[in-house]
Amino acid sequence: MLRFTNTAAKISLLFVVLLVNSCNTLKRVGEDEFLLKKNTIYADSVEVKSEDIESLILQEPNTTLLGYPLRLNLYNLAKKDADSSYQAWLNKNEKREQKLINFLSKKQVDRLGESFLVSGLSEWLKKIGETPSILDTTKTKRTLERLSAYYGSKGYFNNNTSYEIDSILEKRRASVSYKIALGEPFVIDSVSRKIESKAIDSIYMLHKSDAFVQDGDQFDLSKFASERERLSAIFRNSGIYNFQESSVSYDIATDTTKLANDQKMNIELNIDNFKRRGDSAVTSAEYKVYRFDKINIYTDFLYDQHNSEQKFISYGDYTIFYRDKLRFKPKTLANAVFFEKDSIYKDIDRTRTYRQITNLGVFKYPTITSIPNDSAATLDANIYLAARPKYSLGTSFEVTRSNIQQVGLALSPSLQARNLFGGAENLNLAGRLSIGSSNDPSIIDSRFFNIQEFGADLTLDIPRIWLPFINTNKIIPSYSLPRTRISVGTSFQKNIGLDKQAFNTVLGYNWIPSDFIKHDVELLNIQFVRNVNPDRFFNVYGNSYNQLDDVADNFDSYNDAIAYPELTRFFETSEDTEDPRLRIPTGTTEFTNAILNGDVPTTTDELQTVSRIEERRQRLTENNLIFASNYTLNLNNRKGLTDNNFFQFRFKLESAGNALSLISNIIPFNKNDSEDQLVFGVPYSQYIKTEFDYVKYWAISRTNVLAFRSFFGIAIPYGNSDNIPFVRSYFAGGANDIRAWSPYSLGPGRTGAINDFNEANLKIGLNLEYRFPVIGNLKGALFADAGNIWNVFDNVEDPEATFTSLKSLEDIALGTGFGLRYDFTYFVLRADLGFKTYNPAEEIPKRWFRDYNFANSVLQIGINYPF
Repeated sequence: MLRFTNTAAKISLLFVVLLVNSCNTLKRVGEDEFLLKKNTIYADSVEVKSEDIESLILQEPNTTLLGYPLRLNLYNLAKKDADSSYQAWLNKNEKREQKLINFLSKKQVDRLGESFLVSGLSEWLKKIGETPSILDTTKTKRTLERLSAYYGSKGYFNNNTSYEIDSILEKRRASVSYKIALGEPFVIDSVSRKIESKAIDSIYMLHKSDAFVQDGDQFDLSKFASERERLSAIFRNSGIYNFQESSVSYDIATDTTKLANDQKMNIELNIDNFKRRGDSAVTSAEYKVYRFDKINIYTDFLYDQHNSEQKFISYGDYTIFYRDKLRFKPKTLANAVFFEKDSIYKDIDRTRTYRQITNLGVFKYPTITSIPNDSAATLDANIYLAARPKYSLGTSFEVTRSNIQQVGLALSPSLQARNLFGGAENLNLAGRLSIGSSNDPSIIDSRFFNIQEFGADLTLDIPRIWLPFINTNKIIPSYSLPRTRISVGTSFQKNIGLDKQAFNTVLGYNWIPSDFIKHDVELLNIQFVRNVNPDRFFNVYGNSYNQLDDVADNFDSYNDAIAYPELTRFFETSEDTEDPRLRIPTGTTEFTNAILNGDVPTTTDELQTVSRIEERRQRLTENNLIFASNYTLNLNNRKGLTDNNFFQFRFKLESAGNALSLISNIIPFNKNDSEDQLVFGVPYSQYIKTEFDYVKYWAISRTNVLAFRSFFGIAIPYGNSDNIPFVRSYFAGGANDIRAWSPYSLGPGRTGAINDFNEANLKIGLNLEYRFPVIGNLKGALFADAGNIWNVFDNVEDPEATFTSLKSLEDIALGTGFGLRYDFTYFVLRADLGFKTYNPAEEIPKRWFRDYNFANSVLQIGINYPF
């Protein structure tokens, strides 16, 4: 890691100061011009800070990065006319051009003027930079017109506008103040209606009370637009399949019999008949409520082939057409269509049909047409489907690097079989094969690629809630896109950690009642983890070995060897050092047993240290059987990728081991020496776990965002367990967590991360990040991360690692820093540099800013935003 000395830091600071001072912001500003520095809007002498209103200003000051006009100064660094400067330099000496031609060539000399060194750098600086914002009074006057029109749309028809320019000629900078005298607003006195179609009039009266335009309201043009959209949605969901939004209009009038200063308006809502444009004339007809007559589903529709010769069957309200053989269950097709015979047309049913058919995953995007019978006011719906291929193959290849391997290669082939049983069930078989190179000295394998991992997952995806003998359609309707997922998977490791073998199976359900809510239920989540080489524990967890060996150092002296000769067999002497080290695994095991059994005298601290190491070893090397169920609720009110005013909330509740505990009351299980009940020779885990995750975004401006996240999670063991399995524990640090610490390097509590992979069963996390643009697609961020992990209600007794009371909140760590993000449209590449601002592992007087330097900073690389 690069370390910065005080001298280097001072030189760097001096360089930055010189660079900043060398950039003249007025370099491209003429003597009689002014650089625009600030815009201010006043409405009736009150400053307006609405982003929507500020967006009406046609001329904005140059953008700044933390108050510094970076892009303007980058633009100023560019040569105004690089090619002319080059030609002037070339012709300054009459022999210079000829000498260059003799050395290069005439063509190369001409191209030199277009090279990156001569003009390319300047063009690049101009591209990423920003031209100076020179005050233009023409744009200022046009801005006044836009402001007047805006406030006029809000009912202030008699507003008056003006502007003032505050400038200093010597500094060639100016600020503009836009001033609007609003006057009294116009108010809606009455709302009447003139509706041509009887059907439209009847529907309108049912929904009149919810209108955006009401008696007594201040005039607001945006409300008229919202009301037009509201009425169009109501009519199209009430059987008026062909309703035209242009049919809705308003007549606005003032009462001439009233006083001149009486600013009240009469509004008349007009809804015309349906208009059809023909070849020579426009005809009109009353809107009608249409009902479905025939509903046809074409399962093998091809646009480039003749589709008339098809077989068909009738199923309920639907006629299903197909070629040769019907490959889909009629019930599956019927459940994906929300039109019903004799039901009125609804736009929402059309949208839901599109979504559900697409959600099946066996068809390309469908086409839905409606053919009207105007005399009977009925519709024939035609749904055209084109099936995807039955089978498809895929593969991906990755080159990776991690703290485990220097370089790794991963291959992931996959096979997908669609519509497996005719009900749009999709089966996916995905394999994983990776090899890597590790310099871990404990690995005996001398080959370059000395670590391997492989596995496979088989997943069956069913587009409905599948529960034997239970019909859930009334509880979870088809429009909520219900899905059932059944998966089985396994993975194997070699020369990675303890060489885990994992087997898992999941039976889960999810459905989306609305764009705001999503439910996930895993009725069964079974995971079995087997450690193949538990004897490698002290090779993998080096910190635990060093702690044990430090204790053993007290017993390797000559006198101890005489008093306790049996201890000598625990040690080995390295060729590089005369310091005896504990043998792995025989020496570590026998020495631990000797201490815990009291075979040799020890101090209380030594006994406690060895006891904790052994407890951790047993916990991390034992096999795990997790038989769990969980439920997750997701709330999200984000309206699109560009929406930066939203929140997300996730709640998860997981319970493990309860089903097995109930079964044990009927069928007695075997027990181990610790009285833990065994299933297949493994003690099953029993715990309850809950998590709360809240994210909130605030749009500070059109380009600046403030993002906040809070997380709380706790897992409590009970019954058959006194601790939480490693795979279900929490850790702190990393690119998406507390970025001033590496993964697993923070906590628990104030212990100072004494172990290699530090984890616990309670976690609190708080993140705050301010995001802003830098140049083009390059964004910047300032962040503060706080949190930690603790042990609670388990078998860990170390008070420094345990959450005992609210006083333990003093152990919350704080990291601050800055980052850069580059937006590639499809993903964001992120780099964050975190500094340890408050480190609870230090002594109390030294916790603040002790490691706040580049030498102890942590660089985190990630994909997409951390939250």
